[in-house]
Amino acid sequence: MDDTSPASSTHDLTGQVIGDYHVLRRLGSGGMAEVYLAEQKSLGRQVALKVLHPRLASDGNYVQRFLNEARAAASLVHPNIVQIYEVGQAAGVHFIAQEYVQGDNLAHVMRREGAFPPGLVLEVLRQVVSALCKAQELAIVHRDLKPENILLSRSGEIKVADFGLARVLNVDSKTLTQVGVTMGTPLYMSPEQIEGKSVDARSDIYSLGITCYHLLSGEPPHDGDTALAIAVQHLNSKPRPLDEVRHDLSPRLTRIVHRMMSKQPEGRQSSPHELLAELRNLSNEAVEEGWAEGSESWSLVEKIAASNTAAEATAELSKLMRAESGLAHASRSWGRIAAALLLAIVAGGAIGLLTRPSYYLAGPRTSVVPIRSSAAAQLYHAKMNDSEAAWRAVWEEFPDADSYLHQLARQGLVRHLLFVAEDYREAERILEQLQQNGGSGSAEESLQAFVYAGLCITYERMDLTREARDAHAGLTSDMKDYLKRVEGQLDTMMQASLERLGE
Repeated sequence: MDDTSPASSTHDLTGQVIGDYHVLRRLGSGGMAEVYLAEQKSLGRQVALKVLHPRLASDGNYVQRFLNEARAAASLVHPNIVQIYEVGQAAGVHFIAQEYVQGDNLAHVMRREGAFPPGLVLEVLRQVVSALCKAQELAIVHRDLKPENILLSRSGEIKVADFGLARVLNVDSKTLTQVGVTMGTPLYMSPEQIEGKSVDARSDIYSLGITCYHLLSGEPPHDGDTALAIAVQHLNSKPRPLDEVRHDLSPRLTRIVHRMMSKQPEGRQSSPHELLAELRNLSNEAVEEGWAEGSESWSLVEKIAASNTAAEATAELSKLMRAESGLAHASRSWGRIAAALLLAIVAGGAIGLLTRPSYYLAGPRTSVVPIRSSAAAQLYHAKMNDSEAAWRAVWEEFPDADSYLHQLARQGLVRHLLFVAEDYREAERILEQLQQNGGSGSAEESLQAFVYAGLCITYERMDLTREARDAHAGLTSDMKDYLKRVEGQLDTMMQASLERLGE
């Protein structure tokens, strides 16, 4: 192969060899680089290869920004950050080889599924904030946090990608390129970043708050036809309160997200560590209410990072050391120690399988339904396990619980019957129950939207054409907008039904 061919070509590099990397296929493209899936020949592993656009490689300023990105990101070694393996140049091509994460970014998941359940958003928050704690330790600001840069792996692990706009804070900015100085993405950019002011970790907290609002509501809090219009809203407009957009959110969760989106940095959490401490308290409240896991499932690193004081961090570490010491004193037998370690590995794997947020990327789990202590806890179990028996247990085991919890469980069962079991007759029966029970106010309108969409799908699948069209005719424009924002998968399925009906 001609060594100069990659550098001289602006075409797809698939099939070419760049240094130690055999390029397999293109994954995507950004403002500065193309991203490819490649195999590292020396280690036989797959990597994501970020290649600087050839048209930029001759510009020293752009190359310097590219290298700054690599140096900043390579110093961040953390389980929730995409790891940089190598920064190099071969045949005139500047590249970064980094960890390849099998999964999808949150923007793609949201377009496919609609708004996220609050429990999954809390999982996203916890893991991203843990990554930001590590970045703050090294005085690094991401500067471009958004759903596209947050990856959900197939194992349920969150990875923050593309510290490409990060900057080491203790570097004199006058020595760096001033091209595109504000950087970032307007939909998620902090007010101080828009104004070209200096930024710190609180800017990332703002961007993450905007991201969480988007995940919870199905749409960003600020939008417009131009970047300038969006930027002006970040500076001057107050987002619509989350509790007006969705009625199933914890007040404490909405308060945390709105505080993250404060216009002034002083109004936000002072650091990722403070935010993580708030999330720990929220997790403990959430497990009682049944919509998320408690902080007992957090890693030791996360617990220490969330500790408000050095004393609390020391206490967490001491607790682990006492546990390890107890194991050592229990027996000096290497055989018993090995058995204990094996048990710990098996138990850890089981806990990981039970607690990972794989609702979007994995199918239903087990049909065994353990009975929880409350209807809310039973509902959370059903959300995480998604089986017909799990959803039915909410109202069968807790018949006197709040009717709203029964409604949510029946809606969950309908989704299961439509998306997984394909039992349209039973879905019709549950939808008719929901229609009879009804709701109140805007909650009633969202329920009606759900019912009409579900009935449109079930009738079409049962070849009841007139009934399917009548159900769709019941949807108002506001209801259709709600379905697109919050019930993405249901809306997509309904659109497919309408195509088959010739609508």
